[in-house]
Amino acid sequence: MKKFSVRHISWLIVLITILIFTVYWLKFKPITVTAHTVANAELRGEVMGTGTLEARVKTTISPRIQERLAEVLVDQGDTVKAGQLLARLDDAELKQQVAVAEATLAAASTTVARVRTDEARAQAVLQQSRVQHKRLAELVSGKAASQEELDKATETLHIAEADLNRSRSAIVEARSQIVNAERNLQLRREQLAFTELRSPYEGLVVRRDRDPGGVVVPGSAILQLIDTKEIWISAWIDETAIAALAVGQPARVVFRSEAGRNYSGEVARLGREADRETREFQVDVRVQPLPVNWAVGQRAEVFIDTGHKSNVMAIPQKFLLWREGKPGVFVNDGGRAGWRSITVGLYGQQDVEVTQGLSVGDQIVTPSESQKQALEDGQAVSVR
Repeated sequence: MKKFSVRHISWLIVLITILIFTVYWLKFKPITVTAHTVANAELRGEVMGTGTLEARVKTTISPRIQERLAEVLVDQGDTVKAGQLLARLDDAELKQQVAVAEATLAAASTTVARVRTDEARAQAVLQQSRVQHKRLAELVSGKAASQEELDKATETLHIAEADLNRSRSAIVEARSQIVNAERNLQLRREQLAFTELRSPYEGLVVRRDRDPGGVVVPGSAILQLIDTKEIWISAWIDETAIAALAVGQPARVVFRSEAGRNYSGEVARLGREADRETREFQVDVRVQPLPVNWAVGQRAEVFIDTGHKSNVMAIPQKFLLWREGKPGVFVNDGGRAGWRSITVGLYGQQDVEVTQGLSVGDQIVTPSESQKQALEDGQAVSVR
């Protein structure tokens, strides 16, 4: 019984030792950290974003009617002028339709001329009938002609009046046929014009989608055209930088095809809608000049200059942490990490301005790259 108690005591001592060692390991064993002493420095604000080279104006050249593609006169990489013929559809059937419409208009014009002649003849007959009716009416009143002759003259007069009205109605109808024929001819000519696809502006053909021989339908792409007067980088930038950006700010652009070279740029337009998933918004940066070889859609990084300050307190951005949407850092307080909330100002490419929360000479820390454990408030630290 006595041995059994000693055995239990021994196990209890072992468990207490393990527990003490674990607590020490988790709470008291220092974490190796990288430190930085806060000091004043010169800071150039820079906001970075990644985007693609895009044209402000881009157009898909497509037909307005369904027809066989007869000819494509340009290829990708070709420079075109406004109004230049780019492609042509088969126009044989539409030319026949125009010829038929022209013949219909000519026939309607001939009909108008004929019914006008009929109107003149009807007017002459009516005039003669009126004279004859008047003369017989006078003879009947003088007993020189019979009532039967006057009745026949009256009937002839009414027939002449009806013929004149019919001729005038025929003229109205013929004129209406001319209007319809003219509109039909205009429609056929416009449809014929649709067989010629012309450039809406001076630009560059960046893609050719179709070759001659196939049937194309309205909306199907034949060529892709861009206006080279306005080409920029459409970059996505974190929404936290929106307050620091403005149209006209200088920028530098680094194309991934020329990673070692900076191209000058300028903010041309700010987007007014942020992506609800990535929390980024679009900024268009105009690039001048462009590389010798470039392609729409190629990737590039933009660095927008948001300001310059001298003799300001700044820290490397890798030491900056966020808790519940508020910035802060860990300060080395006598060998222990202490959380301290701060207020940040101008962002640089690698550093960020601290306006409140730190003093010059404070030592801030962050876990070394070899450490997988995150810092906690009160954690023992060992500066590497």
